[in-house]
Amino acid sequence: MQALPILKELISIPSVNPMGRDLSGPEYFETRLTEWLAGFFEQIGVLYEQFEVAPGRANILARFDSPGSATTIMMDAHQDTVPTDGMIIDPFDPVVKDGKIYGRGSCDVKGGMAAMLAAFARLVDDSPAGAANVVLSCSVDEEATVMGVLDLAKLWTDPERRTEILPSAPDMSLVAEPTDLNIVVAHRGATRWKIKTSGRACHSSTPTDGISAIYRMGKVLTCLEEYSVHLPTTIPAHPLCGQATISVGRIEGGISVNTVPDSCTIEIDRRVIPGEDGVEVIDQVAKYLRERLDFEVDMLPRWITGASLPDDNNHGWADRLMEHIEAVAGSREKIGVPYGTNASRIAVTGVPSIVCGPGSVDQAHTKDEWLPIDELEQAAEIYYRFCSNGHDRQ
Repeated sequence: MQALPILKELISIPSVNPMGRDLSGPEYFETRLTEWLAGFFEQIGVLYEQFEVAPGRANILARFDSPGSATTIMMDAHQDTVPTDGMIIDPFDPVVKDGKIYGRGSCDVKGGMAAMLAAFARLVDDSPAGAANVVLSCSVDEEATVMGVLDLAKLWTDPERRTEILPSAPDMSLVAEPTDLNIVVAHRGATRWKIKTSGRACHSSTPTDGISAIYRMGKVLTCLEEYSVHLPTTIPAHPLCGQATISVGRIEGGISVNTVPDSCTIEIDRRVIPGEDGVEVIDQVAKYLRERLDFEVDMLPRWITGASLPDDNNHGWADRLMEHIEAVAGSREKIGVPYGTNASRIAVTGVPSIVCGPGSVDQAHTKDEWLPIDELEQAAEIYYRFCSNGHDRQ
């Protein structure tokens, strides 16, 4: 099977993650794509299994066993895409033009998934001597709250979740993301939570009778802006991932213009680098604010905890993958990136993990998202070669 026809199918099946918004309709969530993947695995005749993570949202895993192999490689690609708001092309019409394929998810990350599916089907068909056992994971909810990969990791970390598809931890994981076929060996993670200020409501005609939660939040924001400058001076930058950062992405407060607001909240994005604790970073912010404010603020529960990808145990696998990349696509690099991937959630369990896929992150999430077809085809060949030569590597 070729990767391009597979990618056309994947793009034409909407699997939009609503990103926390209360949205419904056939284009949302991964249900229909999961059903297509099940049909694909049935067609090539492999063992596969679905694991429901949330209603209508299931990881789907398939397994190829290579006779005599003691090594298991897990390849992972997420099923969901970001929303289509603002796109200037038909997001679900896989148009091929000038060596590119357009559509939502073409770059992030259905292109990588198509390449993995093509390589996996070829492994099943060829059954090459010396291949590794390969588990192909198509996980859900990568773009929002990472429920899919967190549930995936339980298959080897939770004794009650043992399964025939993945009876023990894989020896390594290869995660598909648009990296221009470079190998990401390290990346940052994100901890996200809300900070709330409280006040006392009153009529805006007599504002001194109340306490404005928004004015209080203004002081919080000033402190956080100072903290964003302070942060790089206290935490050394990672040589590949750069500096730890903090950003305020949303603010909400008040019920009407003629009411002094008694509540205001902001949403925080704190990017953690390898070596940092994704929970402790919240306490660090809380301490900084306590020392500078004359009122209390509430740190609301985090909805995602930063997990970075360290590069302390994955360079050997990266070097093996690089051999095949250079043979197929020419010179590439081992790099670090500022964004996060499923690889960090797998690596935290002790499984060496790397990230590599076709396309550039510059095209991910864009209004006319596209993928170079030559990189798609190269990725399929690279994945196949890597899995065909991994059984004796420790």
